[in-house]
Amino acid sequence: MTPQKCRVLYVDDEPAYGRLFSRGMEDDDRFSIITATSGEEALRILQDCPVQIVLTDLLMPRMDGLHLLEEIKRCWPAIFVLMLTGVDSADKAVKAMKAGAYDYILKPLDIAMVRLQLGKILQHRQLLQDTLPPAGDDYRFENMVGKDPIMFKLFEKIQQVAQSEATVLICGESGTGKELIAEAIHARSRRCDKPFVRVNCAALTESLISSALFGHEKGAFTGAATQKTGFFEYASKGTIFLDEIGDIPVQTQVALLRVLEMGSFQRVGGTETINVDVRVICATNQDMSAAVKEKTFREDLYYRINVVSLAAPALRERKSDIPLLAHFFLELYQRKSAKTISGFSGPALTRLCNYHWPGNVRQLANSIERAVIFCQGRQILPEHLPDELHNESEHDFSLTLHDSSLASVEESLIRTVLEEKHWHLSHAAEALGIARGTLYSKMERYHIQKDS
Repeated sequence: MTPQKCRVLYVDDEPAYGRLFSRGMEDDDRFSIITATSGEEALRILQDCPVQIVLTDLLMPRMDGLHLLEEIKRCWPAIFVLMLTGVDSADKAVKAMKAGAYDYILKPLDIAMVRLQLGKILQHRQLLQDTLPPAGDDYRFENMVGKDPIMFKLFEKIQQVAQSEATVLICGESGTGKELIAEAIHARSRRCDKPFVRVNCAALTESLISSALFGHEKGAFTGAATQKTGFFEYASKGTIFLDEIGDIPVQTQVALLRVLEMGSFQRVGGTETINVDVRVICATNQDMSAAVKEKTFREDLYYRINVVSLAAPALRERKSDIPLLAHFFLELYQRKSAKTISGFSGPALTRLCNYHWPGNVRQLANSIERAVIFCQGRQILPEHLPDELHNESEHDFSLTLHDSSLASVEESLIRTVLEEKHWHLSHAAEALGIARGTLYSKMERYHIQKDS
């Protein structure tokens, strides 16, 4: 069966550029190219035709690329948008990245560079294919939603880690979805049909945590009227997820280290050695290296749980996912409330995208649930959102380029990578994710030479 082509919409007010792009992509059978000569025409096409990727020029009359991007994010948040810009439009290109563009491409177009970017998006879609609904537009990886490049990299790491038996430490702020990452690792592992046991270590008192994890014998302490099976036994052959691992008291850390090193433990008050086959995944929002220095967490245990480390990104680090997540939660909560809400007004979505979200995805979910409760019409409006979103400064926390242009940033990056790779062009091009010929042309453009 022939795989379905990915439909790409190219938008430029100069028709000649659209024809050149279409001809340049003719021999790539992965993509089907549609062209439009204005933002208004592009929106009409999107209304009638499912599109996965949009490439749009930034500077166009009437509706420019930024305005088109905002409309796409409001109505079709799952579409990837690549912004085409000249080096003299750096400020607007930065705004486009803040507004949710997947990436930018400098003009004049380098077809090899464009194909590389489109190929990365295809890889992302392929990675998610196993868990996507038939429409292919939800961008879900197990129970996670995301299409930002930082999430793409995280999904790839989860896929790789899941095939091993290594202990994993997931680090990240509260509300970033560390438990969802642990669930995804288990779901993609060979243990997926075995138990997945969640333990919130912060919710267990110091006197009860050892009993909860390892069980206890009858009479082990006051109130132990019967023998109790612990979480590790329940998780046998499966996975145990220890959330807030940094809150485990030092005494319990010793027993946990033994389980990780020997696969065995004793119940509290017992003498029988119990062997278990359990994969351990831990999570924390603390700086564990600092805890080791302060002697509140054992150094040997830290290195044992930190065989593989994954970082759960803060929402402000993946702001292009905010419209996608907002629509996901809107669909979820309007079903629960039996309401019919079509989406977000432009100003409401702008407030969501500009806010810095200290509580991350959990805070966003709560904000959308609140908005659904107070919404009496067909759209979420700014007045339905929490008060803190109205007081937020327009300053964007996700990207600060000071006075640098995109061109100077790109030039600096190329110089840095060339130095790191000892001016080996093939190795540098691979590290940058571009073709060797593309790297050479950029070196000529920026007058980059080895002796410079």
